[in-house]
Amino acid sequence: MRIAGLLQDSIVDGPGLRFVVYAQGCEFCCDGCHNPSTWDICGGEDVPVDELVEEMLRNPLTDGLSLSGGEPFLQAGECARLATAARGKGLNVWLFTGFCFEDLVMRARSDIDAGELLKLADVLVDGRFIVAERTLKLKWRGSRNQRVLDMQRSLTTGEAVALM
Repeated sequence: MRIAGLLQDSIVDGPGLRFVVYAQGCEFCCDGCHNPSTWDICGGEDVPVDELVEEMLRNPLTDGLSLSGGEPFLQAGECARLATAARGKGLNVWLFTGFCFEDLVMRARSDIDAGELLKLADVLVDGRFIVAERTLKLKWRGSRNQRVLDMQRSLTTGEAVALM
């Protein structure tokens, strides 16, 4: 998997202690993005998913996996493998994406890996970062247009179900 970096024990990328993988590559290139170094698809480094799983499981206090970026859905297959390992160990999975839930559901119709990754997610923080909507008052997101969605309920109902 091509990654921009890892963070063990994050407390800002979801609840509890998180293992965060920052996927390398993003096609959105949002103005004001806090991770512009992740945009270049050729940047970062290649790390085997098995090594990421090993690192994720190294800390027994880890509560969950957060996949951020860059854009995780540009490497949906690798992210799904990592999320499968996390779920297998009882960890919850959060996805941070510039795509909207509705677009991802349509994408999943032709992209099996994207569909699998959506099914593995507990929470989806969706939508592009918009500078004009920027706020520091909302948990888990940087701009008002972004949503924190309960993925299992959203997939069951076919509509975006907000957690907050």
